[in-house]
Amino acid sequence: MPAVYILRCSDGTYYVGSTRNLQHRLDQHAAGRGAEYTRMRLPVELAWAQETGSVREAYGWERRIHGWSRAKREALMRGDFELLPELSSRRAGRPREDT
Repeated sequence: MPAVYILRCSDGTYYVGSTRNLQHRLDQHAAGRGAEYTRMRLPVELAWAQETGSVREAYGWERRIHGWSRAKREALMRGDFELLPELSSRRAGRPREDT
């Protein structure tokens, strides 16, 4: 099943990817046969993953998450979905509107 995922690298950074087969891709990363970014930052651990309905959808989520701040990625991984709009870069620096 296609999935989008976030790995926590040994240096504390995050790697975002998408795949057709999550377990196979995780095995590749762990063996140093994944992305060049993760090869230089082993070991890595799965921090978050979400199955999607298609490879296209997984890749779309990967591209979207690439543009997110660290704080927004961490909110996603914690499941703090209500914080995601507040952490949007378009809203960064703008005061919250009280309703």
